Amino acid sequence: MKIYIKYMVSARCKLAVKEALKQLGLHFIVVDLGEVEIMETLTSEQRNKLTQALLDSGLELMDDKRAVLIERIKNAIIEMVHHSEETIKTNFSSFISKKLEHDYTYLANLFSEVQGTTIEQFIISHKIERIKELIIYDELNISEIAWKMNYSSVAHLSNQFKKVTGLSPSHFKQLKVKRRSLIEDIGNPEGEN
Repeated sequence: MKIYIKYMVSARCKLAVKEALKQLGLHFIVVDLGEVEIMETLTSEQRNKLTQALLDSGLELMDDKRAVLIERIKNAIIEMVHHSEETIKTNFSSFISKKLEHDYTYLANLFSEVQGTTIEQFIISHKIERIKELIIYDELNISEIAWKMNYSSVAHLSNQFKKVTGLSPSHFKQLKVKRRSLIEDIGNPEGEN
């Protein structure tokens, strides 16, 4: 039996779900972002207990088919942008359509209707957050980040980053360095080291 869980976006969430299932004596086959397959069929009592256990962990059991599909779209995007170590080289619409086995136009319309924003805007928001992380980690330069995140050029990445954050990637990086140096100066008179 497949069950769908809202707000399940990290490895920590997966552990919380596995623990909740174990405590209820349920056996899972797969625990993935937003989706769990268990061997048993849930009784209404088990469903109620699982619902409460998930709520205690900040998660939510979903029943509405549209809500389930929206959550699966979000999780597919989060998985692709944040959890994949591979370079993003596929078209998001193809990826989402294939992963969810639905026509992309249908998914895009449903997402916009329910979320009040487009899938594209949701993807851009997550890509920008991921780019911020990569800039802060300072392991890749902007050209490498642009390539990893599947931007056609550094200029394309920079323009989109500035449009969303109001800062250029290099200015964002300078603020990070400046902020770090200010934190290091705490407790030292006049910022002396």
